[in-house]
Amino acid sequence: MAGHIQDRWFKVEPGPDGKPVKVKSDRYGVGLRYRARYIGPDGSEKSKSFPDRQKRLAEQWLIDIASDMSRGNYVDPRAARITFKKYAEKWLTAHTADVSSQIVTEQRLRLHAFPVIGTRPLDSFRPEHIRQLTSALEANPAVSGAYARNIYGDVRAVLSAAVDDGLLSRNPCSAKSVRPPTAERRRVVPWLPTQVQAVRAALPQRYRTMVDTGAGCGLRQGEIVGLAEEAIDFEGGTLRVVRQVKLIRGKAVFAPPKCGKERDVPLPSYVAEALRIHMDTFKPVEITLPWRKPDGPKVTARLLFTNSAGGIVWRSNFNVQDWKPALALAGLIPHAGPDGKYESAREHGMHALRHFYASVLLDAGESIKAVSQYLGHTDPALTLRVYAHLMPSSQERTRNAVDRVFLPPPPEPDGPETAP
Repeated sequence: MAGHIQDRWFKVEPGPDGKPVKVKSDRYGVGLRYRARYIGPDGSEKSKSFPDRQKRLAEQWLIDIASDMSRGNYVDPRAARITFKKYAEKWLTAHTADVSSQIVTEQRLRLHAFPVIGTRPLDSFRPEHIRQLTSALEANPAVSGAYARNIYGDVRAVLSAAVDDGLLSRNPCSAKSVRPPTAERRRVVPWLPTQVQAVRAALPQRYRTMVDTGAGCGLRQGEIVGLAEEAIDFEGGTLRVVRQVKLIRGKAVFAPPKCGKERDVPLPSYVAEALRIHMDTFKPVEITLPWRKPDGPKVTARLLFTNSAGGIVWRSNFNVQDWKPALALAGLIPHAGPDGKYESAREHGMHALRHFYASVLLDAGESIKAVSQYLGHTDPALTLRVYAHLMPSSQERTRNAVDRVFLPPPPEPDGPETAP
């Protein structure tokens, strides 16, 4: 047993004969009687107090501490008293170099995790507390299933870091009784070519080729807004995706594409011609923005798509002032109400152009690996999960292949064309 146990109610003094005797101390009958003490791995003394008649519990506590130390599962009791909120805030500062990711993660934790588990000390976490969090997220009508899973993932990451830092012996999210929030996976329903063209025609002329670029090359909205002149290789038939425009705390910055995946995308002749016409009509504009974060180094690029004032296309302004009116004119969403506002239309955002692009490639028989590469996904498995239902059915091909093996070939025609 590591350490020792101090009995606060008694002390040892020399007796009349000089031998030590046990006598009542000034604290006899007051407060917790036993104090278990040990030296931690950091060299400092740790202790815990126990009431009268619980000496065996104090001894067992010291035995457990010694066992945890030997197995490498020791957790400093004092350090583990830090609350989830305090530790998560500290974790966030070193979580990632991507400022926008920090902002999104902090917002999810602050709005949805901290109100439920923020004040709970780390050493008090049990699987039941994570189950309570999951139930609260699923019961919140303002939180979608996918968003709830992101929040749960943030909480799990924080607690995993706490385990690595020696503040938790195990992550309660790893318990068999804990499950992440359920999320209904909605099947992507791609636009029809007529719908793509209808939205394009309803946009102001300076923004129409953005639709061609999204539907014909699969770029994300930020990548379209950040598309520069040097990214287009007309002779080689290639579009190089190297940057996007992001908004961080209301300030625009240049940043690498999502997950840092630069990529080359085939440039169809239709899109190439649309870009040529656009660049003749609306000359590329030299734009300078900070790189990655608002105080980052300045980077200059000649952007193809700019607003009427010659500046960047602000996503929020474009979506409200141009995109949604075009969707309404194309019949994809209702027209604005009396207050001039449109209904939410997440499934008809500019991301719908990427879905259209993927559906066209898969319908043409392109491989999942190639589609994943062109879309800039981190893993073809992600592409397969999202778009598997759009792949042409193999059932007819299977039937035909087997029939060709086992059925006799069709008879040759006996018409005049077979006569000598």
